Amino acid sequence: MSRQNSRDTAPEVAVRKLLHAAGLRYRVNVPVPGMPRRTIDIVFSKAKIAVFLDGCFWHGCPQHATQPKANAEWWRAKLDKNMARDQETTEHLRAGGWTVLRYWEHETPSAVAQEVRATVLQHTP
Repeated sequence: MSRQNSRDTAPEVAVRKLLHAAGLRYRVNVPVPGMPRRTIDIVFSKAKIAVFLDGCFWHGCPQHATQPKANAEWWRAKLDKNMARDQETTEHLRAGGWTVLRYWEHETPSAVAQEVRATVLQHTP
């Protein structure tokens, strides 16, 4: 697990490049306010928009998630905990007035960037 990239994954970098090319400026890997050891992948601070690009395996994608056969109980508990933590983080941010956008790693970067851009423009005065 320690060899898995938790930041700057290929989908994140692809989306960030498209957002930057569209003229949007953002921060990356920002700590979640009031929640230690949790970070937001892409943040638009002024508009209070948090963007997460979740890996299909680690975050339980309904289309692509797989269940390891070796040590199955431990993995099931681990992945369920990840999904519960994602939900808790989303609820915490929304309660603080944030717009939370979550995408799966298999979604096309251009579609993700287009949706994020539209949301940012909608929330920017």
